[in-house]
Amino acid sequence: MTTPGWTDAEAYERYIGRWSAPVAERFLARLALPPGLRWLDVGCGTGVLTRAVLAAAAPAVITGVDRSAAFVEHARGATGPPAQFHVGDAAALPLPDDAVDVTVSGLVLNFVSDPAAAMAEAVRVTAPVGTVAAYVWDYSGGMELLRRFWDAAIAVDPAASRFDEGIRFPLCRPEPLEILWTATGLADVAVGEVDVDTVFADFDDLWTPFLGAVGPAPSYLAALTPTHQARLREHLRDSVDPRSDGTVHLRARAWTVRGRVP
Repeated sequence: MTTPGWTDAEAYERYIGRWSAPVAERFLARLALPPGLRWLDVGCGTGVLTRAVLAAAAPAVITGVDRSAAFVEHARGATGPPAQFHVGDAAALPLPDDAVDVTVSGLVLNFVSDPAAAMAEAVRVTAPVGTVAAYVWDYSGGMELLRRFWDAAIAVDPAASRFDEGIRFPLCRPEPLEILWTATGLADVAVGEVDVDTVFADFDDLWTPFLGAVGPAPSYLAALTPTHQARLREHLRDSVDPRSDGTVHLRARAWTVRGRVP
């Protein structure tokens, strides 16, 4: 499989961005933090969560950090003050100790090579009694778009199971998330879930974003022959049940976790 290319921000927005925005809004509503805080968005990507914070939390400032220079450029262009952005690594954040009151991360923790190191950095830059929180897709079942894609891929080629995000990302479950937060020394750890409806105008609206080669599933698809792609497409089509108007309704579930810096 080709490496997921985190370079095409527009392709990412068409693929996942339109569904990650409502998840971000509900995640922030659950945090229910007061205005005027200093926020950090680790793995900010195209700025979906950053913009949600600006809209819902009235931060004094929010800093977005991401390894992809292309995504950071997109986020900077699509987001106004008081947001600021830097290219950087979750395991070596470009901020001093106790620099923020809230550190959040959306849909990225499973892509970090060393989650424990990233969590240690999050705690380092978050001031005492501050909040560290994140959310990830429920790849094993609740994020139905991806679950159905990988089920179709495996039906066509059982060897595709080694690329299945539900298998590759065991962190994206309630128990491992709680263990990671607790092991980092955070207090009052709580795990929850956020569900949003994903509605596609028709099957083509569901399928076309997979052609962008951004993210594990699209990158897997891009590496297949046209014949193999066509077979996967038909298996995926057979797995969904359009309504009478042709729309396809699926659920997108994310697991959330939060904790307090002692």
